[in-house]
Amino acid sequence: MEALEFRENYIDVDTYLKLRASVGWKKLTRKQARAALDGSLYTVGLYVAGQPVGMGRLVGDGAVICYIQDLIVHPNAQGMGVGHMLMKRLIACARSLTEDGTEMMLDLMCAKGREEFYKEHGFLARPTEDLGPGMIRYLDKRNAGSGSKEETAAVGGGSL
Repeated sequence: MEALEFRENYIDVDTYLKLRASVGWKKLTRKQARAALDGSLYTVGLYVAGQPVGMGRLVGDGAVICYIQDLIVHPNAQGMGVGHMLMKRLIACARSLTEDGTEMMLDLMCAKGREEFYKEHGFLARPTEDLGPGMIRYLDKRNAGSGSKEETAAVGGGSL
């Protein structure tokens, strides 16, 4: 691999959107992308010969809980250790935020089939004997005002 450059706390909207598109993730508006980046505690991008090959974000309160979000490795760079390098930086940042004498929860939601990668970095797959499964809810306003499923469910009729 050519010369690597990590860029911390600077990922532009275009790079973020292009990396998301490269792995087939849900399309975001520019406003969503800007808000996501601005709301991050930490971002890290990895560039090879000036070209972005991966990124990750750390979000949360920086005291009790943080989440690793948007760990993306461009398909052309997968299998080269890019994800591992980014994870090390993200975990180190979360560790640096953790107050001495305390514990912080570092969470993530991984794509199906990627569990082993995260286990290599010390993550625990849920559910376990002591911990329930992770949960998710999408707040869908794509059809706001048109009687969408979410609106119907919110007023007592129908289900999501």
